[in-house]
Amino acid sequence: MNNTFYTENITKDSLARMIDHTLLRSDAKTDEIKQLCKEAATFHFASVCVNPYFVPLAKKFLEELNASVKICTVIGFPLGATSSIAKAAEAFDSVKNGADEIDMVINICAALENRFDYVERDIGSVKKMIEIAAGEVNRNVILKVILETCFLNDKTIEACCHSAVIAGADFVKTSTGFATPKDSNGKPLFNGAQARHVSLMRAAVGDKIGVKASGGIRTTEDALTMIRSGASRIGTSSGVKIISEL
Repeated sequence: MNNTFYTENITKDSLARMIDHTLLRSDAKTDEIKQLCKEAATFHFASVCVNPYFVPLAKKFLEELNASVKICTVIGFPLGATSSIAKAAEAFDSVKNGADEIDMVINICAALENRFDYVERDIGSVKKMIEIAAGEVNRNVILKVILETCFLNDKTIEACCHSAVIAGADFVKTSTGFATPKDSNGKPLFNGAQARHVSLMRAAVGDKIGVKASGGIRTTEDALTMIRSGASRIGTSSGVKIISEL
């Protein structure tokens, strides 16, 4: 996928429509979620990305603002280590509460141990329940799959991308932004999106599905670098700053 067009001809509006305006802190409060929604409506971001607890609030508030902004939420977040049944139930409930987009974390242990059949089934179980819930509310809902690339080598990233495609995901996504990778001496390592991982993911999925870069994207140049590398969606808590810099 060649994204040269986006970086040479991008406008504030076109970039904004690629951004999931994100607030996933555990101590986030109601007023902060409302502010997030106001900013998303003002700048025409693709979505607000909030924890499941805040999905009903975001839905109600965005409707009051008459905003054409999607609601994204996270499932099995941030560890990905809950059971497939729990993830599927959480996704079902979130869609019924108003979520338009589901970002689920894969089972990272299964990926590290090369049990990609489990990774595929885990994603597939969530996809199935999303489809059931979406049918009940008569709304299209998309699934993004978070790989947590900071823990994975290139071969494993590629295999997880293939599993996501087979399971019916609509996007693969780099990171939660909450991981805590360390080197052999215990030194913290970067836990967010890297351009080379985005390129690898895009090559693995081709044009079949989207690629979302998330984690540590704080400037316009950060966002454009990810887009040049193949990202079609950007997850960031710095959306207003990124658009204002363009």
